[in-house]
Amino acid sequence: MPAPLLDLRDATAGYAGRAVLHGLDLTLRAGEHVAVLGRSGAGKSTLLSLLHERLSDRAALIPQAAALVGTLSVFHNVYMGRLDRHSAWRNLRMLAFPVRAEVDAVRGVLGGVGMEEYVFRRAGALSGGQQQRVSVARALYNGRPVVIGDEPVSSLDRLQGAEVLRRLAARHETMVLAMHDIGLALAHAHRILVLDDGRIVLDAPAESLTVGDLLPFYG
Repeated sequence: MPAPLLDLRDATAGYAGRAVLHGLDLTLRAGEHVAVLGRSGAGKSTLLSLLHERLSDRAALIPQAAALVGTLSVFHNVYMGRLDRHSAWRNLRMLAFPVRAEVDAVRGVLGGVGMEEYVFRRAGALSGGQQQRVSVARALYNGRPVVIGDEPVSSLDRLQGAEVLRRLAARHETMVLAMHDIGLALAHAHRILVLDDGRIVLDAPAESLTVGDLLPFYG
């Protein structure tokens, strides 16, 4: 069994001086695909923020809001996924004069999420679903072994969402994704975590669960 990437014991987390997560025990291992479920306000986003804080040097983040710079092109927003890999001078140069090799690399990633033709479109002119796919492409381009995503397919239909999840799984060894679609979660995750009132109330293999097992947590 791989060594833990993260091992939390009786952890507490929150924001603005208010605790949201309580008594959190969680071990995450390389290679796991984890879906985090729970009703709105259960603490899913806070958990993902905590995981990203602890794993930031190994993790790409897909925030709940696409968090794109609307005045910049799709290319530049995806390229931001690797800003920390290059010098400030190179990044400034890329802003004004993108080199062909980098454009081709970004275009290839965008092709995987159906956005290749939008590479030089202004990000702010895209629909919500298109912006979400660009945010996913930025994480794919980042390429770190762990991806942490807060509702990364919520603006997509089920077929588009399934394809994006397959792309993420192929690119990132380990995934932790907050999701609202129980069927997609069961189909694409190895492990299901359910949060309720800031606590983990279910942690089980996806193959052992059904939609019916999980619906009560949304009642």
